[in-house]
Amino acid sequence: MDFQAIIDQYGPEASAVALRIAGALAIVLVGFWVAKLASGLLNKTLNKRGFDPTLTNFISKLIFTIAIAVAIIPALAHVGVQTASVIAALGAAGLAVGLALQGSLSNFAAGVLIIAFRPCRVGDWVEAGGCSGTVESISLFSTTLLTGDYKRIMIPNSKVMAGPVTNYSVMPRRRIDLVVSISYGSDMQKAKDILQRLVDADERIMKDPAPTIKVNEMAQSSIDLICRPWVATGDYWPTRWQLVEDIKRTFDAEGIEIPFPQMDVHFYKTAE
Repeated sequence: MDFQAIIDQYGPEASAVALRIAGALAIVLVGFWVAKLASGLLNKTLNKRGFDPTLTNFISKLIFTIAIAVAIIPALAHVGVQTASVIAALGAAGLAVGLALQGSLSNFAAGVLIIAFRPCRVGDWVEAGGCSGTVESISLFSTTLLTGDYKRIMIPNSKVMAGPVTNYSVMPRRRIDLVVSISYGSDMQKAKDILQRLVDADERIMKDPAPTIKVNEMAQSSIDLICRPWVATGDYWPTRWQLVEDIKRTFDAEGIEIPFPQMDVHFYKTAE
């Protein structure tokens, strides 16, 4: 069989195959261009809106990968590959991977929610996942806290989002809640005046809203007063510690008795 006969016999089929391959490549190239354009535009939009860079990069790469996959499937169909079986195999593989990484995927989903809704930021003091500390970092799978005694705790994001997140740093002011107990024999009004004088003397304590100093309860062995001044969030602990110390020192100096647990023992003499 001469060369011309081979061309006459297989030429039309080879041309058709080449055209299908060229069309498939064109589909992939167009899909790549669209994927790159879409991910780039999304990345710029999210950055302008102030989204977290980690979340922005991940979403952009995810959109790019999905767009490429969407382009590859029709390209395979264009060259004659049965895509139904390919899609079924990909679906089965995705299901198996999802079941194997169920815990990691839940942590990832929780991480996306943390980064998107921002219940806490790096540098905030929080209680989350049964732990408390300063937020050192937030990733897509875990949140790292630095405790007051300088221990690093990594909490899975799913555990962080499973319960309440208490953020002590997000608001500009905090209220100090003190319960000051005095004995029933002490001058109640004098004790209230002392508390008022102490909070007025501390410049860190806000005048508005005004501190609350009231009689809260008549307990079994004491009169319980509440002292609730407001301070800037950063001044909370120094002000609280100093106020407690000043209350004890001033009460002692001015004769206000602070009760403590006591037990009276009575002896009875009986005839032998």
